[in-house]
Amino acid sequence: MSLLARVREGLRPGQSGEDIAAAHLSREGVAVLSRNYRCRGGELDLVAREPDGTVVFVEVKERRTATHGSGFDAVTAGKRRRLLVAARHYASRHGLYESPLRFDVVSVDWQGATPHVRWDRGAFDADGR
Repeated sequence: MSLLARVREGLRPGQSGEDIAAAHLSREGVAVLSRNYRCRGGELDLVAREPDGTVVFVEVKERRTATHGSGFDAVTAGKRRRLLVAARHYASRHGLYESPLRFDVVSVDWQGATPHVRWDRGAFDADGR
């Protein structure tokens, strides 16, 4: 779907990728706690909780073509730093002092009309590596 078509349908860029990622996580037994959490330091696309209690901060990348690489490759060091700031803010505001935390990337890569989901668990650590 083109950007113009998304605007006409009232969708913001990336929304359908986030919808697909949230549905995929739910099917895998992961509860989505929050979407598009924003703070001064950045934004978290999805915040979820694994059945074991691990809180997962998920960056969603949607790609219509492979010309700019995979979604996972698009999570640069600068992006990781902003995610870490936002995750710390979220954890502090929601009292997640004892919960294990993890950073994942979900890539939604389109091949024609079919989305292919790649879920990279533990894509980087709390030091941004």
